[in-house]
Amino acid sequence: MNKKKVSLKDIAEKAQVSTALVSYVLNGKEKESRVGHEIAVKIKQIAKELNYEPNYLAKSLRSGKTQTIGLIIADISNPFFANIARIVEDEAKKYGYTVIIGSSDEKADKSWDLINVFLNRQVDGFIIVSSEDSEEQIQYLLDKNVPFVLLDRHFPNLPTDFVSLDSYKASFDAGSHLIRQGYRNIGLIAYKSRLFHMHERIRGYRESLEQHSISFHPEWLKEVEFDAVEREIKVGIDEMLASDSAIDALIFATYRLAIAGLKYINSLGLKVPDDLAIVSFGQAEAFDLYYCPITYVLQPMEALGKTAIEILVQKLKKPDPDRKHILMQAQLMERDSSRLKLKIS
Repeated sequence: MNKKKVSLKDIAEKAQVSTALVSYVLNGKEKESRVGHEIAVKIKQIAKELNYEPNYLAKSLRSGKTQTIGLIIADISNPFFANIARIVEDEAKKYGYTVIIGSSDEKADKSWDLINVFLNRQVDGFIIVSSEDSEEQIQYLLDKNVPFVLLDRHFPNLPTDFVSLDSYKASFDAGSHLIRQGYRNIGLIAYKSRLFHMHERIRGYRESLEQHSISFHPEWLKEVEFDAVEREIKVGIDEMLASDSAIDALIFATYRLAIAGLKYINSLGLKVPDDLAIVSFGQAEAFDLYYCPITYVLQPMEALGKTAIEILVQKLKKPDPDRKHILMQAQLMERDSSRLKLKIS
């Protein structure tokens, strides 16, 4: 037998108040209507006891809002983005929003498909981790006045709100750390990408060498294709080790690159850090489980996710033409993989 759906009237009768008063309280407007604290608590308690479920469809038809947010992330298999998704989802819930999540798998066409699907579902706004070649999609949302915030990645030539890591500073700090530890031939493996944050990581690495008077060797920098990571990392590491200025330390620009690179380094029989010191972007349990705990750049995931939601919710409540540009700082977590280099006398 189907149970009768609990209505506002049912709650009002049990609380001995008007239906309008119940509506104000359950829609979070008790302060606006000057409802007393005790009666507001009583109404919420009765609603909970009766297992009241709001009629979101009716509410959205009245308000024109669906209380949903579309979250597009770059790669759900990457622990960084999976954790970001959870943080965004949990934070959005505090504001009364449900998050619909999609992964673009670093492909612009899939990102465009997700945007259209979410628009058809009438999401109130977006949080987007952009894929390469998706500038036109972002411009489309700007032209349509769709509220959105870019997360982790942004396009400096487009006037958008964004919350991102200061990738230049994080990479500069990683290079400088290795230099202070006594390493001089430092390589970097990054993605071959036009995305701004990846260029900033390369720039930070190169400037760390320059500011410490270390000459950069082109063979120290390897940029690999996203769809050919395993193969191109092997080729890149082989070339770095075989050059006249063979590397003694290596920075990985992302977690996925680090995992693939460490697997290959193990297969070569190289010891970390005795043969090769390592620093990586991203944090994951795998870095703790490795026989030599990996030094990594700790990205402020919680702050990134929470701030993105806060900015979007503010935009949804009160549109603001001023753009929020938030760059957050990473923290270098020093572990055994980059310990002080032993000098051979």
